[in-house]
Amino acid sequence: MLIDYEALSHSDRRSLAGLHDSKQMSVEKRAELFPCVLSAAARVSVVIRCARGIDERGLHVTNIEALANALERLRPEVDTTCLVDGFSLRNCAVPHRALIGGDGTSAAIAAASVIAKVTRDRYMHGAADDHPGWGFEEHVGYSTPEHREAIERIGISPLHRRSFQSVAYSQLELAG
Repeated sequence: MLIDYEALSHSDRRSLAGLHDSKQMSVEKRAELFPCVLSAAARVSVVIRCARGIDERGLHVTNIEALANALERLRPEVDTTCLVDGFSLRNCAVPHRALIGGDGTSAAIAAASVIAKVTRDRYMHGAADDHPGWGFEEHVGYSTPEHREAIERIGISPLHRRSFQSVAYSQLELAG
């Protein structure tokens, strides 16, 4: 996501004042900030990867590739250095600087984190209709007692990563 801070109005700046690490925000606060972030963004790129692809390449590698793809899609100005949360992106042509804990120290990274988390949660709410019984509309795929109970009761869905190991998964016989 690219934000032109000089182009932000006083009202935009005030509405974004609540930005910080999205994992520490309530669902309601993220939903409130989501349209503000979209309004302030010059460009936004969201990249989604499927469970099978994550299983094939691994979560970390897949996340790094997705972040590099998102930056490349943004096509920032030649003299722009983008900030990314945590890790340097080896095969990314876009100039960038990794900030460890960036979603807690950079408004731009925090804003991107809000976009990512709200987008993922909305996807999981929609997936609940196609995959009833797992409770995705409630826990949005996070490991909760209800989610683990659903896995034990009905197994895993096509949305579940087979490479993710939890107590509930270990009790199932997974092919491949």
